[in-house]
Amino acid sequence: MAELTHDDVQRIIQIIDEMGDRDVCLEIGELKLHVTRGGGAAGPTQTPRAPVSALAAAPVKPPAAIVEVPPGHVAIRAPTMGTFYRASSPGAKPHTDIGNRVQPDDTVGVFEVMKLFSTLKAGTAGTVTAIPAANEAIVEQDQVLVIIKPDR
Repeated sequence: MAELTHDDVQRIIQIIDEMGDRDVCLEIGELKLHVTRGGGAAGPTQTPRAPVSALAAAPVKPPAAIVEVPPGHVAIRAPTMGTFYRASSPGAKPHTDIGNRVQPDDTVGVFEVMKLFSTLKAGTAGTVTAIPAANEAIVEQDQVLVIIKPDR
């Protein structure tokens, strides 16, 4: 079986996110995924045909706090649900901090989705004014991670 690419995983997450209140079973080779969304009504449930070894129960968490982005500032947002890291490895120096100057190609963080890591670039030259997302935080799609005041 071919490995799932980062794009494959993002598309699967997008489809599940858009499906609304439904029950979905997905099988790709050895991976068996069973997702139940919404409803909340008590009643009989079906057991998946095979154990879902690729999933772990995640605690229900409240929606991310809404972060105000000041006018004229640029927000670096989470591309999808995943984990935000301020540094490339535990104990390493963060890529950036509040007050640091950044260039468009500077890395401001690392984003992980299902063990696939990507770097988050500043995208603009300016000064980091806020980092609302905590290191190693599980974040939602479009959540503000870093705020930059662009040079004028």
